[in-house]
Amino acid sequence: MSESGEVNHEPKPSAQESVEEDSTQENPLQAKADEIGTRGNEYFKQQNYEQAIALYTEAIETCPNERFYANRSFAHFRTESYGYALTDADEAISMKSSYIKAYYRRAAALMALGRFKKALADLELVAKRCPSSKEAQNKYTECKKMVNKIAFEKAISVQHQEKSVAKMCRDLEFTTIEDDYNGPRLEDGKVTLEFMKDLLEWYKNQNKLHKSFAYRILCDMETLLKKEPSLVEITVPDNEKFTVCGDIHGQFYDLLHIFEINGLPSTTNPYLFNGDFVDRGSFSVECIFTLFGFKLLYPNHFFLARGNHESFNMNQLYGFNGEVVSKYSQNMADMFTLVYNWLPLCHLINQKVLVMHGGLFSKDNVSLDDLRAIDRNRQPPEEGLMCELLWSDPHRLSGRVPSKRGVGIQFGPDVTESFLKFNNLDYIIRSHEVKAEGYEEAHDGKCITVFSAPNYCDQMKNLGAFITLRGNDLTPKYTTYSDSPHPSIRPMAYAYSLMS
Repeated sequence: MSESGEVNHEPKPSAQESVEEDSTQENPLQAKADEIGTRGNEYFKQQNYEQAIALYTEAIETCPNERFYANRSFAHFRTESYGYALTDADEAISMKSSYIKAYYRRAAALMALGRFKKALADLELVAKRCPSSKEAQNKYTECKKMVNKIAFEKAISVQHQEKSVAKMCRDLEFTTIEDDYNGPRLEDGKVTLEFMKDLLEWYKNQNKLHKSFAYRILCDMETLLKKEPSLVEITVPDNEKFTVCGDIHGQFYDLLHIFEINGLPSTTNPYLFNGDFVDRGSFSVECIFTLFGFKLLYPNHFFLARGNHESFNMNQLYGFNGEVVSKYSQNMADMFTLVYNWLPLCHLINQKVLVMHGGLFSKDNVSLDDLRAIDRNRQPPEEGLMCELLWSDPHRLSGRVPSKRGVGIQFGPDVTESFLKFNNLDYIIRSHEVKAEGYEEAHDGKCITVFSAPNYCDQMKNLGAFITLRGNDLTPKYTTYSDSPHPSIRPMAYAYSLMS
């Protein structure tokens, strides 16, 4: 039995490299640890990664072994705790420098963190150690292509900065609409409610919006988003409802289900979608054009916040770029990168509830004016306020600790309390993390997580949720739901293969 239950997804080392010392007869602690680790493997295969992590941790505490660290690294990787995954892979390598699987684990974590050159060095080592493994050679070749692609993008970044989506669209204004196209059409170049209703039905039946209309939506979105501040203030009138949704990650049929449960967006049914609209799910194009369309239709009653996956590196790895290229073109993928740079970073509801994708900050006394002053028109940096808004997570203990993700921080209840008091706020809403019930109240109810992608990636078995508030009563109300049937296109179908 493999140590992780997924040996077919990675290179097989030579016989010499796969030999592992078995001292169970001489060392009863090792035998006990192996038994615990085996139970961890079973939970891993059931996709119960949290329980697998707990058992691998118990095995490590009983009798440390590089296999347990490598397996725990993989489990952390599956829960998107890339910082922890990297630390465990490093520990496995320090215990046994010839342990090939640990280098493979480390490469995956490094890739997820955007550290492509370091990942390439590990994959090169794996490829050299496993010359007969086609899988090892392919992974190394793919990573090398990615490094070269990133270098090329950086080389032409100045040219990209001089472009705008509108300028890129001018060359496409004379696109011909074929006679046999019978899908949704903009009216005089504008989004209408009829267009949106037609689009939802069109997408539901697995059709593609004509590229001329798709390009026009992108052009208009850039123009609209440029006018919005980094912190958008929302006023919800007394007795009127407002809905906050978390990550949807390309799960279009679950997005449709939200609208079925809660009603289509309108001037009397406003929404805020709190980032991570795309990646992982293989209907990300359908999700993003649906959300962009409603934003254009109801600019003052439909709100979109940037998530950590509305970025170039994430889109390269987790499928959105590949999906856009497959359904349209690389030119359109480049347009999305530029438009995403203009998405607001956070929203303030009735001066009392702050909503951001990730979380709070590595320093005290961050003010709302500090957030308003962020220059957001760029790719997310690796530190600072913008990074932390997109990447940070809450944790139970007081204070701040390094992020389990390797980016941003983890912040405790005292940090939340201090931030709220300093800014005269009631609580924060954030997303960014899968929750079994679709939501979670932490920090004495002052830090709320909402996640709107049920059965995330068709494997997590979680519920989805959204939050509704009323203007005169900002007490959150939670609505939960299960996943909806969707066409048999697997999640991550367009993703970089090492991340699948």
